[in-house]
Amino acid sequence: MVTAVRRLATLLAPLALAAAVVLAGCADDGGAAEAAPVVGVTEVTAKDSKFLPPAIQVPAGTTVTWRLQDGTVPHDVTGDGWASGKPQRKGTFTHAFDQPGTYPYRCTLHGGMDGRVLVTAS
Repeated sequence: MVTAVRRLATLLAPLALAAAVVLAGCADDGGAAEAAPVVGVTEVTAKDSKFLPPAIQVPAGTTVTWRLQDGTVPHDVTGDGWASGKPQRKGTFTHAFDQPGTYPYRCTLHGGMDGRVLVTAS
């Protein structure tokens, strides 16, 4: 009986390790809501199913460009009242932010893939 338990433990140990690695990869990293905004950046990249950087700060009147470059994985950019349109595998999308405020956005295809633009007075 003890030998059977040891064999079972030997077989299950690698599975438990693999499950821990997979779950760690799914951990919430705080996302755009908690990320400190990067100042002076006007370009965001959609890659590895993330927006990088997840949060940026720009002055009012700035046009932000999103570069969609995640291989065969399509993305879109959707905010409140503005959107890039149909999901794309590559390409760019731009949007001008004229009024100060906080503008959250997301990819509608991938839960947890979100970003934020903080617009300050000029």
